[in-house]
This record gives sequence, C-alpha cells and structure tokens, in this order.
Amino acid sequence: MIAVGAEPAAVLRWAYESYPRVAIVASFQAESSVIIDIASKIRSDIHVLTLDTGRLPQETHDMIDRLRERYRIEIDAVQPDPEEVRAMVAANGTNLFYSSIELRRLCCDVRKSRPLDRVLRGYDAWITGVRREQAVTRADTPVVAVDTEHGGIAKIAPLAGWSKQQVWDYIREHDLPYHSLYDQGYTSIGCAPCTRATGAGEDERAGRWWWEQGGVKECGLHWRAAQ
Repeated sequence: MIAVGAEPAAVLRWAYESYPRVAIVASFQAESSVIIDIASKIRSDIHVLTLDTGRLPQETHDMIDRLRERYRIEIDAVQPDPEEVRAMVAANGTNLFYSSIELRRLCCDVRKSRPLDRVLRGYDAWITGVRREQAVTRADTPVVAVDTEHGGIAKIAPLAGWSKQQVWDYIREHDLPYHSLYDQGYTSIGCAPCTRATGAGEDERAGRWWWEQGGVKECGLHWRAAQ
C-alpha cells in the first residue's frame, strides 16, 4: 500500500505498478492538468477518459484538444446512452435540472454516472482529481479506496491532500495548459447550463447548480444520495 502522505507522483507511480488497467478520469479542470502532466512523466501510454455529457461548454472541448496535442495522448470521450437521454428529455424537458434537485440528479445520473459505470468495467483502478479542500462532502476523501460503486476496483485521488494553491503553483511552475473559464471567474467547471462564475467570498463549488437551496453540490460521481 502507498505510504501515508505520499506525493502525487509517488501515488501515481504506485498505481501504475500495482494495477494492470488504470484510467485517468478527467474533467479538464485544474486538477486534471496536474495529474495528466505527472502521469505522462511516468509512462507514455496513459489512458485518459472524460465524460462528454452533451452539455459541456465549448471551452472544455478546446481544453481537451490542447492537452491531446501537448501530450500526444488519446482521450476517450465517453458519451451517455442516446436512448436514455431521449427518454429523460421526452419525459422531463431539456432543462429538467432547473425543476428540482431530484431531476437534476437524474440528469447527472444519465449523463455522467451511468456512462462512468459502464466504461470502468474494463479497468482495475481509476484516478480522479478530487481534493478534500473542495467541499465538505469531500473532506474525508482517501488517497486510495475500494470503490464499491464500481465493482470493487481501486479509486485513487493523488491530489486529495493538496490545496487549491498547490494545484495552481504546479500549473504555473510547469507552464501547463488550463481551462480558459478560470480566467472568467469560474472556480469549478461542469456542464454549461449548470455552472457559473463565482463571486468574492463564495465557496469554490458555489457556481455549480447555484439555483439549488440547501442541496449537496455533487453530481453523484463522488457522492451518492441516501436511498
């Protein structure tokens, strides 16, 4: 097992040595830039997946292209099942997420959680950019965990203990590409209709589903509502 407090590079090296099939699941926020850069220095054949929900901002697609070109890597854009999307939209409308927390979670489930469930069946471990500092719901994030939601594969968060400052210090030190919406005041970036810039003093994830009052600011990939 990886040592407590190990640096992200050591965690990633351990992951690639310990598991034959490892996927980096990238949202192309700042953390993704750091993880892909570190991983690319460990091995040349990294597998990068992203969830193309069908509602991503153009700036995210631009960022994907920039990283693909810089690192000469393939990025698998995993899309939701078209029939599941069609049925959801037919029953609830294109912008169902504004109607209720339950319908917003349904949209996240169809466009993100279910596609991730399907694609991870081919892997032994997945790497995520989740950090404890990002939200109360992520405060106890372990660096390595057994992911019972995905068949017991390993879920690895090499940046779990890093601060936002550390992430950006790394980006600047290594002159990494980063998502252009950060320069427009965004501090967390998801689907275009569900993300806005944040103001002074607002929580890092305040721009996600900002119209919801009292709801958990999570889509379901790293937190599941009680059944």
